[in-house]
Amino acid sequence: MPKGRCHCGAVVYSFQGGVRHSSVCHCEDCRRCAGATGVAWVGVPSDDFAIEQGSPVEYRSSADTSRYFCGQCGTGLTYVNENVSPGTVDIQTATLDDPEEFPPDKQVQMGDALSWERNLHELPSYDRFPSNS
Repeated sequence: MPKGRCHCGAVVYSFQGGVRHSSVCHCEDCRRCAGATGVAWVGVPSDDFAIEQGSPVEYRSSADTSRYFCGQCGTGLTYVNENVSPGTVDIQTATLDDPEEFPPDKQVQMGDALSWERNLHELPSYDRFPSNS
């Protein structure tokens, strides 16, 4: 059974069953809530998702959207929008204990992506932060 948690470990969740989708979203709402250029999500059936420890805090980021995060460390955990994805909990993939198990198969909301995101693969890459920067 896949599990995940926030950075400090106060909130732990799990899910069973299949994944409905796995994607990276580039919408402005996700960018601002996560402070990142894109956010990877795994969508699972609501009935298969469980909070095992702690109590995430709810933030209504729009009229139809609830985002849940750890009230202690601030880690974003899940997203729920019953109008867009009925019966689905979207989990931030990077909070999973094994995020490698659920690679994204698409990118969405590319119309909102920052223009320089399309060229990130062309930048120099380092295994660790370079000491001369």
